[in-house]
Amino acid sequence: MKIAVTRLLGKEKNDAERCALFGHTCYSVHPLRSKIKKSEITCFVEAVDRSEFDCLFFTSALPAKIIAPLLNRFPRVIAIGPQTAKELRQYEIDCETLTSFYSRDFVPYLGDWIKGKHIGIPRADVPNPALIDAITGAGGIPHEFRCYGLEPTGESLNLDSADAILFTSAMSFTKAVWTRQPDLLVMAIGDITSAVMRAAGVNPAVVGDGSLEGSMMALNDYLTRQRRYIG
Repeated sequence: MKIAVTRLLGKEKNDAERCALFGHTCYSVHPLRSKIKKSEITCFVEAVDRSEFDCLFFTSALPAKIIAPLLNRFPRVIAIGPQTAKELRQYEIDCETLTSFYSRDFVPYLGDWIKGKHIGIPRADVPNPALIDAITGAGGIPHEFRCYGLEPTGESLNLDSADAILFTSAMSFTKAVWTRQPDLLVMAIGDITSAVMRAAGVNPAVVGDGSLEGSMMALNDYLTRQRRYIG
């Protein structure tokens, strides 16, 4: 299948290579663009240099890509997934990687270690009260740095040649300008995105595990089931 994948404008990844491993092609569409906040990034890096944090949590690849080359030292570092970890390790930053792709699993991953620990979180300017409440509830002290904003591009997504569209975040869905075509297969990268889509009356046929690879696996399972049903 040919899949339109929602990505930040100018921040496309190696999606084509990764989709090809599962027998599909893809291209990027852009509901959102990022606006980097340099002063906030500087504040975060300076705080890391002052050893103010016991742990850093990178919740996506973009802040890792921006901040990793600026770090002179670092404490314990947690990456939300392998793509985020890859960005960090390019700059020889040792990091641990969550076994899932959801920030809700950060606190369970750290367990009792988090008590009394200061957690630095460079992230998008999008509220995540569940993560902050979980950290404070477990006895940790969160420090959020809103390092970049997300703005709608206002572009109508080009889906003319697509067999499917994969929404990679809840916001990429809510801010997208698109027209659903009758034969277009709609996919969600994970359950948080799918919940927002369903609340808006769009029921994704395929829901991944929070990763591109997991979404491709779920797509192939779906296609296999459809072939069996038709057969």
